[in-house]
Amino acid sequence: MKIAVPVTSDNRIDDHFGHCEYYGVYSISSDNQITDVQTIKSEQGCGCKSNIASVLSEQGVTVMLAGGIGGGAINVLNNWGIDVIRGCSGPATEVVNMYVEGKLIDSGSTCSHHADQGSAHQCNH
Repeated sequence: MKIAVPVTSDNRIDDHFGHCEYYGVYSISSDNQITDVQTIKSEQGCGCKSNIASVLSEQGVTVMLAGGIGGGAINVLNNWGIDVIRGCSGPATEVVNMYVEGKLIDSGSTCSHHADQGSAHQCNH
């Protein structure tokens, strides 16, 4: 299994999927151990309009552990066969370990873009 996480330069889950510095791609063994971590540089921008879903899918990613993420990005990821778990925060490796241990659930919250606030996004966490 491969799990992707949008991360900051200090390897924490980024609060906003489309603004992360890069994506960590974690390879998980059959006994739920992290066996490898690779990074993919983010194009930074709207996740629903970037090609990141296809890139991650080609890498074998089937799960995205995200902080704040919009519905458009979720739809694009889902269309590429990537399930999204929302509302994640903290050090990326710890979050991945919590997921493989079955200790994470989807928050059900998505980010919504408000035209009257320019390019700002508000996340409901």
